[in-house]
Amino acid sequence: MDITVDPVGITPPYEQVRSQIEALIRAGELAQGTRLPTVRQLAGDLGLAVNTVARAYKELEADRLVETRGRNGTFVLASRSQVDDEQTRAAATAFARTARRAGISLAEATEILHRAW
Repeated sequence: MDITVDPVGITPPYEQVRSQIEALIRAGELAQGTRLPTVRQLAGDLGLAVNTVARAYKELEADRLVETRGRNGTFVLASRSQVDDEQTRAAATAFARTARRAGISLAEATEILHRAW
């Protein structure tokens, strides 16, 4: 994993780490199931405070790109597009069920979605 941090850059170091890992996940260079370096290891490699890398990992976890499994480590879950697709599909299914229960036609539901968009 090739990550660099510009210590004098405008972007905070944790965000530099987070965005580079996200980019690696999106590009498929970090595939689903890949174990990331430990927080301590990556912090040492980059010359950063442990809390800085921990925050980057926490942000990635909040975005559902990685999952921390305690002492087993942090693993790539899926690309953001896969997560977004799943969330969008689930929301669309819930909307469709709600609209049907309310007696709303497909045309009316489509118009509601169009206005919300």
